[in-house]
Amino acid sequence: MRFRKFSGYAVYPLFAVLLFAPSATRAQDASPQQPAGAPQSQPPDQTEPQSTPQERAEVLRQAQARVNARRKIRVRQIIQDTYSHKYELDFGGGSLRFTPGDTLQHMNEAAWYVDLTEYFHGDLGITADFRGYYGTAYTNRNQYSVFNPSISQYTFLAGPRYRFFKGQHWGWTAFALAGAGHGNFGTGTNGLPPQLVGLYTDSTVLNFAGGASADYNLGPALAIRFTGNDVITNYGSSFQENRGGNLGIVYRFGRK
Repeated sequence: MRFRKFSGYAVYPLFAVLLFAPSATRAQDASPQQPAGAPQSQPPDQTEPQSTPQERAEVLRQAQARVNARRKIRVRQIIQDTYSHKYELDFGGGSLRFTPGDTLQHMNEAAWYVDLTEYFHGDLGITADFRGYYGTAYTNRNQYSVFNPSISQYTFLAGPRYRFFKGQHWGWTAFALAGAGHGNFGTGTNGLPPQLVGLYTDSTVLNFAGGASADYNLGPALAIRFTGNDVITNYGSSFQENRGGNLGIVYRFGRK
């Protein structure tokens, strides 16, 4: 009896082996088999060809050429935007080395100025210029006890201005002006005629001014202007050549 139960239990594992053996055999047969003599497939060679030093240098040269070309276009556009304005307003201060009388020594005068330029033909314009000069004259010893009187001058000039250099950062102009100048030489003599202490008499005379200006551009519409000029006056019996300089701000506006 006990033997029959044991043999009955042993039948179940035998049935399981017989059930799963055909499935495993079929799965093994279905897997791809590679012939023993077939060569092994190799992955394709994906290594890129190495460029030569000459080719790399050419690529860099072309890239630099493109950068330079774009920079030149940008600079040309900035120059066009800067110097295509129709008007320039220039104002600031300066100084002038002036002779207040035929027998007196030179003196330094402080100055203010305002000028307006209209460019009507390319780089050629017309300038209206207004200036004021103030200083203290060094008179010689005299019986009137007038020493170091204050004097002043005012000029009203106009003339051509020409721009002869146009750059991204710098621009250069030259000008020649003519007009009237009025000198007040008796304001500091306490009513004494100024000629008694060697000064010129109060008068309105012919004046000229010429020179060149250098503009340092802060932007297309704004610049700092440095000007060196000669102011020629005609007080007394001869012309006086007076050298000076100005420093100011240029504001550009309007379009041609």
